[in-house]
Amino acid sequence: MEIAKLSSKGQITIPISVRNKLNLKTGDKIVIFEENGRFYFENSAMQAFKRVEEAFAGEAEKAGFLTEDSMQDYMKEIRKEIRGY
Repeated sequence: MEIAKLSSKGQITIPISVRNKLNLKTGDKIVIFEENGRFYFENSAMQAFKRVEEAFAGEAEKAGFLTEDSMQDYMKEIRKEIRGY
């Protein structure tokens, strides 16, 4: 458990151990959300990445790519077409 102190401006300093675990750097934004009366916060970039990952889950299989190799082969074909080979 870590403790943070609230300033007169409503600001808190997130302890370094927590910043490291959340991979937070100067200027990063955090998302604060409430669940069942408790408040949680996350690195907003990681939250966005999770949402994108969830949105794309299963899409490769739906498109007929059953292995990573089949996806890479398809990408190579597209690159050849773009480059005109």
